[in-house]
Amino acid sequence: MDYVISLLGPMSAGALVTLKLFFITLALSIPMGLALALMRISSIKPLSSAVGAYIWLMRGTPLMLQLLFVYFALPFVPYIGVRLPDFPAAVVAFALNYAAYFAEIFRAGIKSVDRGQYEGAKVLGMTYAQTMRRIVLPQMWARILPPVSNETITLVKDTSLIYVLALNDLLRVARGVVQRDFSFTPFIVAAAFYLIMTLVLTWGFQYLEKKYAKYDA
Repeated sequence: MDYVISLLGPMSAGALVTLKLFFITLALSIPMGLALALMRISSIKPLSSAVGAYIWLMRGTPLMLQLLFVYFALPFVPYIGVRLPDFPAAVVAFALNYAAYFAEIFRAGIKSVDRGQYEGAKVLGMTYAQTMRRIVLPQMWARILPPVSNETITLVKDTSLIYVLALNDLLRVARGVVQRDFSFTPFIVAAAFYLIMTLVLTWGFQYLEKKYAKYDA
């Protein structure tokens, strides 16, 4: 027990890095995903096609490869040539990747709203922007909570990929202690940290689903 307690300090520090990346990625990728979804359903074909190609690229290649590209290859890309520090590079890669996934979730949610509601809003004299803000998006949020919950929980676990950039996240700290002490206990403690984080998220989304279900009843 004393050994486990001694692990809580370094593990907590690693968990803070994990949570920092998680929250920044979520704060960036959700609005980016919504913007991409709106462009994806746009009647402007070149714009819709360009966003579709971006989503295909980000969803079709591994997140680890995107991390390595942003950190190691981006400085050599013509007309860009920017070398980002390790944590900002991780944020950029994660935000761009998860924005693509959220965009498809949001697009499906928008498409699920009955077309009659668009027509009703038009009869009432609402603009397209007003229809989206007041009618479509509120309904979309209620319908996409389950898939958003899944992606958010996946994001918590995917943060462990930043070990390739030598960032001291929760998993990297646990691995370092294992190599130092020749004990698998740090991995068990790390698993407990991840389970607690995902449990809190699960409870939060369950509360939101019940709340929206109550309003729909």
